This record gives sequence, C-alpha cells and structure tokens, in this order.
Amino acid sequence: MKRSPSAFASRDYRFFFASRVLSALGHQMEVVALGWLVYSMTNSAFALGLIGLASFLPVLVMSLISGHVADQFDRRKIAMACYGLITLVSVGLIVCAMIGRDALYVVYALTIVLGIARSFSNPATQALMPTLVERDTLPNAISWSTSAWQTASIVGPALGGLLYALGPAVVFSIAGLMFIASALSIKSIRTRRAPQQREPATLGAALAGIRFMREKPVILGAISLDLFAVLLGGATALLPIYARDILMTGPWGLGLLRAMPSLGAVLMGVWLARFPLERRAGPRMLISVAVFGMATIVFGLSTHILLSMAALFVLGASDMISVYVRQTLVQGETPDAMRGRVSAVSTVFIGASNELGEFESGMMAAALGTVPSVVLGGVGAIAVVMLWAWLFPALRKRDHLIHS
Repeated sequence: MKRSPSAFASRDYRFFFASRVLSALGHQMEVVALGWLVYSMTNSAFALGLIGLASFLPVLVMSLISGHVADQFDRRKIAMACYGLITLVSVGLIVCAMIGRDALYVVYALTIVLGIARSFSNPATQALMPTLVERDTLPNAISWSTSAWQTASIVGPALGGLLYALGPAVVFSIAGLMFIASALSIKSIRTRRAPQQREPATLGAALAGIRFMREKPVILGAISLDLFAVLLGGATALLPIYARDILMTGPWGLGLLRAMPSLGAVLMGVWLARFPLERRAGPRMLISVAVFGMATIVFGLSTHILLSMAALFVLGASDMISVYVRQTLVQGETPDAMRGRVSAVSTVFIGASNELGEFESGMMAAALGTVPSVVLGGVGAIAVVMLWAWLFPALRKRDHLIHS
C-alpha cells in the first residue's frame, strides 16, 4: 500500500496545523466552560440549549457574506482578526463569570459574537489550507487537519472540565491564550494568494458558491450525503439515555461512550494520512456511510457496553472516511477564487446536520422510544446511501480523489 506524501514538508502547513490544534482545543474548552457557566447561573436545560442556538444561528445567517469575504480578502488576516475577536470574547466571559447570574444576557450576547467570529474564520481557514500544500498532498493535509479537530474533541472537553474546578475564569483565560497563539501561528504563514480581481458585493456574487455546487454533482452529492446521513443517524445525542437507562452504567460509562466516535475518527484519520484512498473514492464514501448506518443500528439494539463502545468506534471511523472524501473532493474540485463561498455553504450544511440531527433524534425518541428511533435512524442512513447512489451517478462512479 502506497504511503501518502506528507503535508508537513510544507513549513506553512506546519504553522497552519499548529493554529488548527490550538484553536480547536481552545474552542472545545470554551464550549464546556460556557455550558457549565450558564447551567450554574440558571439550573435550566432550556437555557443551556439556547447556547447552542446562539452559537449556530450566526453561522447560518452570515454564511453567504462570510464566504464572499473569504474569497475577496486575505484569508490569513480574516482568521487572525477572528481569533483576536474570540480572545476578546474570552475576556468578556471572564468578567461575566465574576459577576454571576446578572450577566446571563451578556453571556448570550458574547456567544452570538463567538458564532459570528466562527462564521468568518471557518471558510477562511478551510479555503486557506489547499493553498499551502502541493495538490498531491492535499488528502494528507485534510486527514491530519480533521484528526487534529477530532483529537481536540476528546482532549478539549476533558481538559476544560478539569480546569473548571479551578474556576471558569481559568478556562476562559487559557482558551484566550490559545487563540492568541493560534493567531500568531497564522501570522507566520508566508504563502500569499495571487492578486484577485475583486467582485462586487452583490447577491449574485454571494450565491455563486451555491450555483457552483449545483453545477458539480460530485460536490453536491458528497455534501448532501453527509447532511442527510448524519441528520438521520444522530444517535450520539441520546448517549445519556443509553448510559443511564439501557446500559445501566452512569457518568463513567457516558464518558467512555462519548469518547468512542472521536477515537475511531482519530485513528482512521491517522491511517488515511499514511495510506490515502487512491481509487474508488466515490464508492468508498457511499460504503462508509452505509457502515455508519449499520453501526448506528448495532448501537441502537445493544444492551452491553462493550458492544456499544465497539459500534460507536466503528461509527466514528466510518464517518471519518466520509468526511475525508467529502472535504478532499470539495477542496480539490473548487477553484481557489470560489473556495471561501463553497466552504461557507459546506460549513452550514454540516453544522445544520449536527444541530438538527440532535433535534431530530430527541423528537423521534420522544415519539417512538429511544431504541426504535436510533434503529430507524440507522436504517434511514442506509436508505439515503442507496438513494444517493441512484441520484448522483457521478459520485457513485468517482474513482480518483483528485484529478491530475
């Protein structure tokens, strides 16, 4: 099996990767501390849910603008400005933690600002990465970048939870320092884009990313496949119910269950970084989403924690293959002048699938019961695969990840 050329041969990618790790860790730590802070202020699950809404809505609302900005201006400077703004939000959250419950609405306002910063930083950094490496190392760069995010999803919440014992201000302070370091890492990148002809800030220019995706069935198929599969197969939202009422474990069991998808994704990401998918990219993406659905069914029916952990591990590993193929196709097939807008649309699609997937799982569980809702979600993910294989023959027949 042929090994992939390493993206770390690029000095600029090394700085980008350092920024990715630092910002992902800071984000995960801050999310945990933010949740604890709001819950300690209100003791309300509804108030806690509003945090997720306040964070995601700006990403949805600003997507067309942020993508256009990422294509018109220096993506390094956009990312640096966003990380600087997030650092200021961290300072504001420290003050709110000191004030207490009276600052609750300020916390929500700062969360909205955090969402706005993310809405601009995500497309800018996603569009920046392909310009830092050679074309044949792009799959390797994507797999390492995605693995960094998944690793942060494991380490960040645990680290944030441990540091929260010293007080929320400690978590927000360390997260803020991480965002400063992340901005400095981006500043150290030397690669510059070729001068771009500025497009007028019109609705047509902002919608160009959506039009481009509609004209590229491979990209549209890959992004929408992830959207609907994750939307239907959102079993992880119900992990607390499984841990307490079905597997009869408790908090320690919930911690193990939550770690398994990310662990599977990280290990698969490392494997793909060393041994990339060179052929049959489209069929393998479809197969990986079908495996994701089957793992969801196994998890839904399991009453033994070891089997449940194994199913979640496979779920995370198969999802990583899908993410790897999708991101490589999107970045490899999109011209640099369009990458910001296409990345912004992709971010909304994937973010919506996670947020709405949790909502759908909760509603289905309330209506049908926990186990039937998870099993039906897995069956639905498999059905989506079969439908997409028919609707998007270009994706089904796609061989190479990157066309030479």
